[in-house]
Amino acid sequence: MTQDAAPLYPRLATYADRGNDRGRGRLWQVAWTLVHGLFFTSWWFPRRLRPPVLRLFGAKIGSGVIIRHRVRVTWPWKLVIGNDTWVGEDSWLHTAGHITLGSDVCLSQGVFLCPGDHDHRTSDFAVRLGHIRVEDGAWLALQSLVLRDVTIGKGAVVGGRAIASRDVPAGGIVPLGTVH
Repeated sequence: MTQDAAPLYPRLATYADRGNDRGRGRLWQVAWTLVHGLFFTSWWFPRRLRPPVLRLFGAKIGSGVIIRHRVRVTWPWKLVIGNDTWVGEDSWLHTAGHITLGSDVCLSQGVFLCPGDHDHRTSDFAVRLGHIRVEDGAWLALQSLVLRDVTIGKGAVVGGRAIASRDVPAGGIVPLGTVH
């Protein structure tokens, strides 16, 4: 390999966090990190207070939303949730990018929504931010994973431990433990 050729893998020492728009200033980030770590995720923090706390930090949350304990939300100002949606314990809404959950959506325990990733083809492992949209009435079952720039259609089901790496049409099903 010549010195001018690009490496076949990222050089992590060159990572510069470019493209990682957190959407708010450092003070907001610190405040949310403290509230999140000390209160929001705790089992003793009343679930009826979780939606108002998210709203306080800029999330758009509908009525009747239930968010269980140990739910992680990276940056609430990048989150929209419709009415009567449930988010099960141990779920992670990794709002590096934007996440929109419709109404009557059920996220079972341990669901991971990840609308951002890294470009392994660049030497600096550049961040790529996108979005995830889960439409009304969809169900993401136990420990399912939804990746960047994916829409889960109305009434669709992503089975337990399944991975949705591309759009799931309305009424579609990603079977248990499969990659879609």
